[in-house]
Amino acid sequence: MQKYSVNQHLIETILSWVKSGEIAIPEIQRPFVWDSSKVRDLMDSLYQGYPVGYIIAWKNPNVKLKDGSLSEGKKVLIDGQQRITALTAAILGQYVVNKTYERIKIKIAFNPIEEKFEVQNPAILKNKTWLPDISEAINGNLFKIVKQYCELNPEVDQEFVEGSLMRLMELPKKQVGLIELAPDLDIETVTEIFIRINSKGVVLSQADFAMSKIAADSQFGGNTLRKAIDYFCHLAIAPEFYKHILDNDSEFAGTDFFQKMQWLKSENEDLYDPEYTDLIRVAFTSQFSRGKLSDLVSLLSGRNFETRTFESEIAEKSFEKLKTGVLNFINETNFKRFLMIIKSAGFISPKLIRSQNALNFAYIVYLKLKEDGVNAVAIETSVRRWFVYSILTGRYSGSAESMFDYDVKQISEKPFQEYLKEREDADLSDAFWNASLVQSLDTSVSSSPYFLTFLASQVKDGDKGFLSRDVTASDLISLRGDIHHLFPRDYLKRSGLDRTKYNQIANYVYMQSEINIKVGNKAPKDYFELVRSQILEGNLLVSGLNTVEELHQNLRMNCVPVEIMDMTLDDYPEFLNLRRKLMAEKMREYYFKL
Repeated sequence: MQKYSVNQHLIETILSWVKSGEIAIPEIQRPFVWDSSKVRDLMDSLYQGYPVGYIIAWKNPNVKLKDGSLSEGKKVLIDGQQRITALTAAILGQYVVNKTYERIKIKIAFNPIEEKFEVQNPAILKNKTWLPDISEAINGNLFKIVKQYCELNPEVDQEFVEGSLMRLMELPKKQVGLIELAPDLDIETVTEIFIRINSKGVVLSQADFAMSKIAADSQFGGNTLRKAIDYFCHLAIAPEFYKHILDNDSEFAGTDFFQKMQWLKSENEDLYDPEYTDLIRVAFTSQFSRGKLSDLVSLLSGRNFETRTFESEIAEKSFEKLKTGVLNFINETNFKRFLMIIKSAGFISPKLIRSQNALNFAYIVYLKLKEDGVNAVAIETSVRRWFVYSILTGRYSGSAESMFDYDVKQISEKPFQEYLKEREDADLSDAFWNASLVQSLDTSVSSSPYFLTFLASQVKDGDKGFLSRDVTASDLISLRGDIHHLFPRDYLKRSGLDRTKYNQIANYVYMQSEINIKVGNKAPKDYFELVRSQILEGNLLVSGLNTVEELHQNLRMNCVPVEIMDMTLDDYPEFLNLRRKLMAEKMREYYFKL
């Protein structure tokens, strides 16, 4: 099977295809990200006759229409967007949408005496030896331009100027290589070809291909859907972008999508800031009960998996379904309720969440259960449990897409509670809590999902910070409190222990800085002696705890073994072992209370 064809085309031919829509620029790489100097360098390379690389397009399959006729597939650009956008800006003088979604013009100037290109600036506009905008020259009359130029610069060699301006005006006649990939290739093959040709090492994700299919569609509203996905993700991190959409994209501002995302203009929550890949994945998986985005690309192309043909009805239905999924995702009630559930599990800060895919699949569970009419209380329990289960087992840390596909098919075929119970019995046995989790806590990585889950369990239980009477772990986490060492770091360092030993997560605790300063670099036996004597004397200089019972309760909250009060350096390994077991036990109790 012929995988692709390679042909040279005139730049003007390629630009005419872009104008007519025969080549669809899907904005895979989002807006135009080149700075103006790169546009200048591209013009210079073309002028000097240097190669400017291949562009790669993937031909959409021909689609069977309802009347039985075939619709010719467009070419979807998958590599070369920045170069083609640069050409339309510099040669055709068209607007481009920049990184901040503003419509701007990039004007490249040309000096025919020095045969140099430069980005237009105020100094060039004052200098008669420069043509301020090559798009005007390229699309103008050579005789007229030479005459005007020589009148402004009478001392120049007219013949030389005429030659360099002629070469400038021939830029659209230069050739660019177009690699056209066959329509029946699967995504894996397309990705492989892309990586082998693209020397920059840029990798396109499955979501990029899905976005290209969405953006290239004008028949079923894909181009608007693409904006909805992009704009929502942008608004989630920059609410001020709302006004920009109103001012610059009045057409989109009139859509149902825009109405549904207006709530973000006054939202500063940053627990779940989805990227377009997350939004597409959740919308697709929750609506189609499939996890592989290559299936979405096929469905948006109209693929009939049984007959292996492409039909417009399937494409139309797929776009409609995906639109429903996107609207469900961006719905204010859904989004806020989902975040409330995650927070109710103790995950109150983005620094406690290291797995975006665990969040994504938990949102899929929420959307599917809601669609199935499951009652609100059961939804909350199910989403909390699944989220924490997937973090503790690292369920989506490897091949996330295959796991998404497997899990969504399972929960589509049987009651969710039944599937959750199956997974818990298989993965969260006594051996997990008593041995595997304890071993997993033997690490110095403070971003370990096990330590973060432990902190979430402290938040959930309303635990106080170490040696604090009133300040909670939740306060310390959300107000940028610090993690400190139960066996002080300097004390262990002075004793010759290396970083991996003293920075064990079983030695970490959230503690107020002022308490940590008073603890200093003493052995636990010594600083606890201070705490106990101050409790007896009522002189609460180190801690606000009033009684020995309060002290013991605080140790239990923080899973600190009571034996620490008499420990020195020699006891450090035993302390780590005891505390890991207490932390694992606390997480077990926390999990089954979710």
